[in-house]
Amino acid sequence: MSHYRCTLGWAGVVFVMCSSVFLVSGQAGAAESITLSAPKQPARPDDSFVRMFPGLPPFAPASDEMREKARQLGQKGGILDAQDSHANPIFSITQPDVFSPNNHDNPAMTAGMTFVGQFIDHDLTLDPRSSLFAQTDPGQTKNFRTAAFDLDSVYGNGPQASPELYDLSTGDIKLKIEVIPGSEAVSRYQTIRYDVPRNANNTATIGDSRNDENAILSQLHVAVLRFHNAVVDYLRTKRGVGDLSAEQIFKMAQRYVRWHYQWIVVHEFLPLTIGQDRVDDILQRGPKFYNPHDRSVQNAQGNPLIPVEFSVAAYRFGHSQVRPSYRLNFGPRDGSEFFAFVFLDSEDPNDDDPNDLRGGKRAPRRFVDWQTFFNFGDNLFRPNKKIDTKLSTVLMELLGLRGPAPGMPADGVQSLASRNLMRHVNFGLPSGQAVARLMGVQVLSPAQLAELQPYGMDRSTPLWFYILKEAELLESGLRLGPVGGRIVGEVFIGLLKADAESYLTAQPNWKPVLPSTAAGDFRMTDLLKFAGVVSPLN
Repeated sequence: MSHYRCTLGWAGVVFVMCSSVFLVSGQAGAAESITLSAPKQPARPDDSFVRMFPGLPPFAPASDEMREKARQLGQKGGILDAQDSHANPIFSITQPDVFSPNNHDNPAMTAGMTFVGQFIDHDLTLDPRSSLFAQTDPGQTKNFRTAAFDLDSVYGNGPQASPELYDLSTGDIKLKIEVIPGSEAVSRYQTIRYDVPRNANNTATIGDSRNDENAILSQLHVAVLRFHNAVVDYLRTKRGVGDLSAEQIFKMAQRYVRWHYQWIVVHEFLPLTIGQDRVDDILQRGPKFYNPHDRSVQNAQGNPLIPVEFSVAAYRFGHSQVRPSYRLNFGPRDGSEFFAFVFLDSEDPNDDDPNDLRGGKRAPRRFVDWQTFFNFGDNLFRPNKKIDTKLSTVLMELLGLRGPAPGMPADGVQSLASRNLMRHVNFGLPSGQAVARLMGVQVLSPAQLAELQPYGMDRSTPLWFYILKEAELLESGLRLGPVGGRIVGEVFIGLLKADAESYLTAQPNWKPVLPSTAAGDFRMTDLLKFAGVVSPLN
């Protein structure tokens, strides 16, 4: 088997940057696959979805004709396809103007934020049942995740109800991880690397199987598992805490983990995604369009429900940020770096170590060196792609036709863009123009959406496409625009303020307490370092 390996030095090939979303479940919750190991029932039986703008009409009728138009709009070779070259995964990164001329890098976010966004999505929404080919009622569509930043995708239903996720061998309640056999031979300084727990078929034993959809996300899940375990060890060393029972330490560690994670969401991910000005406005002035304390967006127990304008449209912005290829790790020495495209459907699905970054595989080289994905001050990081109306071609031909793959569709529609747009038809989402008018913000003109004229969608545009285009035109693709930013910001902050156990509600003046680069702050780089997953390269 031949593997792509780096044949170039990286000196001079540095992107000056700081810090989105993949199949961010096909972002946010809609069913993307029958290969998922989904729970049998929602965590809260009456959790469903809701409309954020119930008074707005659908952008188009929910007909087979419109579904077909939506499919064609998103198909490979169409206007949403960046038409990247798949000649070489290294050149895709080092020579983007040649190999991805329509797929521009974003100098405002590092590549890892794409996967943070996907991980967040899998903490909030899961819809494993709705059809891609039929009209769908949000109120009858169950959300199998709790609508809270509580990491149920990691903790499952807790040690008692989800014992398969937990390791009790040390006397404390930790989360299971497993060594990748042979990893030390292909890692700098012969460092042993870790994987999520797997059964004999390589199926991940984790709280949400979607987090094994690609190697990068899977390794991020490992990082959070190890973060919890490191917090348990940290608490055991604290005076007045170390003598507590395993159950007490677990509950305390869980709160530490959740609150530091929520801090990252509010103080790093959200400002990068929608802008600090919008974050501040929502925090200070409150929501205008999504108030989770309103009974109209709650279930019978008063828990908030997630709007489909968020789950099916706005939070799928991250699909446009996915790079065609990534440097997964640096290998044992310079010149042995492992590069690969995210997905290549030409690869044999039965290969134990394919030349792409699909999930569901364990092999010595399938681990992440996080220096590529986040800025540790070493100039090794890479950017993600701009938020615009171009998606990497790898997302136009998802895995699944040649055999099952974790998190991949099994219904024949392999373009992620087509899937998003078809769901717009099914859920009866409003047009981007209608939402912009209701919000009182700038409305894109038909001329600015002229490429949609052949589809009859330039005056009534699917919300997801509209949000991508407004980010492209009004924010240079660096962050979401006024419609997308408002929807994402209000849902994120609304869910946190509706959760009595979040730091933003329980202790709004709280500051992070774990060791970090800047006292009183906590970033993804701090989480990864504390978790012990940032291995030295020099």
